[in-house]
Amino acid sequence: MWSSAELDVDSYLARIGYAGDRTPTLDNLRSLHRGHVLSLGWHNLSSYLYGEAPLDLGTLQERMITGRGGGYCYEHVTLFAALLESFGYRFVAVQGRVVMGAPADKLLPQTHAMLVVEFEDGRRWLCDVGFGTSMLEPVEMVEDPAGVEVQQDGWRYWLRHQEVTPGALGWALHQPATGPETDREGNGWMVRHTTTLTPQYPVDFRTANHFVATSPHSPFTTRLYVQRTHTDRKHVLDRLTLTTTRPGSALPPETRELTPGEVPGVLAEVFGIEQSEQEAKLLIDKLSTS
Repeated sequence: MWSSAELDVDSYLARIGYAGDRTPTLDNLRSLHRGHVLSLGWHNLSSYLYGEAPLDLGTLQERMITGRGGGYCYEHVTLFAALLESFGYRFVAVQGRVVMGAPADKLLPQTHAMLVVEFEDGRRWLCDVGFGTSMLEPVEMVEDPAGVEVQQDGWRYWLRHQEVTPGALGWALHQPATGPETDREGNGWMVRHTTTLTPQYPVDFRTANHFVATSPHSPFTTRLYVQRTHTDRKHVLDRLTLTTTRPGSALPPETRELTPGEVPGVLAEVFGIEQSEQEAKLLIDKLSTS
């Protein structure tokens, strides 16, 4: 279903630094997830500059594996799904609603792609390689309302089974609240995104991705987003604002305002994204006028 026969598995595994065996175990899933998140870049340059983000595996491999570039969730998850399929994992794709502390009564569209892997013991694990500042490893999905709280190299997450849309139960991934305005439940957490177990297929990803990559109503066509996750820090570029966050730090995030002309250099130095002279000029021009 996910075109794994077309995937250059050897090159993919070399790209993410994975040298283990190719059996569908939980330990291997953790290693594959962590390697993908730490190695493959996240950005919306394709949709922001060109109004497109193709999901065919050939294009994704050329850009993200051999080209050492990046993409956003639909691109990352389509590629990761092909890898898991090649290993023999049993999984379903799902879509989620990105909340990021928005009011509970604000119903947002499903514009985020993820995978849910299920093992023979019936336990399910949420894989979220395409969020940008993604969690490093999968988190178990349990139906206990208390949920599962994890720390991954100091980064904290809480995955909880709860009402996610009016009358519908699903899973909400929480992260520490950024302030009182995002701490909607008064417990120090904010909802990052929600999902249900409704299976999604490549055709569903293509439909949602078309909106995200091409619609003037999508923030990804009108605003530059670039993110990179390390074990000890996370970098986010939101148009011209560069923010660096460190896990467990009592200090506020480091922020820096850039000029359009500084952005290509920051993309190379901070995010590992090398652009052609032509694309860098296109980016500067668009940032200067939008």
